[in-house]
Amino acid sequence: MQAPRLVASDVDGTLLDDDGRVTSRTGLVIGRLVAAGTGFVLVTGRPPRWIPPIASQVGVVRYAVCANGAVLYDIDEDRVVWSRTLPAEALAELATAARELLPGSTLAVERVGEGAFDAAAAQFAAEPDYEHAWPDADNSSEARAELLARPAVKLLIRHPRMTSDAMIAALEPSVQGVVDLTFSHPGGLVEASPAGVTKATGLAEVAARLEVAAADVVAFGDMPNDLEMLRWVGHGVAMGNAHPALKAVADEVTASNVDEGLALVLERWF
Repeated sequence: MQAPRLVASDVDGTLLDDDGRVTSRTGLVIGRLVAAGTGFVLVTGRPPRWIPPIASQVGVVRYAVCANGAVLYDIDEDRVVWSRTLPAEALAELATAARELLPGSTLAVERVGEGAFDAAAAQFAAEPDYEHAWPDADNSSEARAELLARPAVKLLIRHPRMTSDAMIAALEPSVQGVVDLTFSHPGGLVEASPAGVTKATGLAEVAARLEVAAADVVAFGDMPNDLEMLRWVGHGVAMGNAHPALKAVADEVTASNVDEGLALVLERWF
C-alpha cells in the first residue's frame, strides 16, 4: 500500500519494549510520520490514567482509544471525549455466568470520569480477593454487589489457574450478544466490553473524525484484543511476539516488540 494517512498502535507488547519504553528508533519514525501529516493514535486495553506516561514518551500523539474501544481519551485536554459502558444488568448477567462456568474466579471493573485522574470516578475497583495480573496495580476494594451496581467500561474476570483462551471458550457461548469478550494477558484474565465495542469500532470513530478511510490506515497489535482492529484496517500488522490468532489474520507479521518491529514497517514510508 501507499503511505498510510493514519497509523494505529497497540501499546503493551507492540509500541513498548519489554521494559515499558518507546525506543529512540520508534520515537523518531513516529515523529517523522506526524511531521509528514499522518495521524498517530494509541489503541489499547489500558485505561486513560495509564496513558499520559506513554504519550509523554512519544510526544506527538493526541488521542488514545482506551479500554478496548470503550473510551476515547483526548490526551492534550485530559478529557474523556466519549465512553461506551456496560449497564448494571449486563454486569450482573456476566457475573452470574462467571460464577457458574468459572468457579473460583474473581471480578474487577474499570470506570471513567471526565478526565484521566478523576478520583470521584472510583476508576478501578476489585473484589477483596482479586489477584492482579500486573504488579503495582491501583485499585479500591469493593464487594461484588457494589462492583456490579454502577455502569463500567470494562469488566475483568480473573482466574490465575486457567488460561485466558480457556476462560473465553467456557464463557462465550453463554454471553454472546450481551458482551464482547477478549484478552490482552494470556494468564487467566478476560476483559468484557459492551456488545459490539472493540478496538476496531473505537479506531473507526477516530478515523471518521480525521476523515480517513479504513483502507488508508495501518494498525499494529500483538494480542486477541487487536483482532478486530487488524481486520478493519487497510493493512494489519502482527508483531513477531503476537498470539497465533493475530498472526493468522494479519496482512503482515513484523519483528517482535523488542526488535522494534513497528519501526521496521513504518520506515518504509517515513
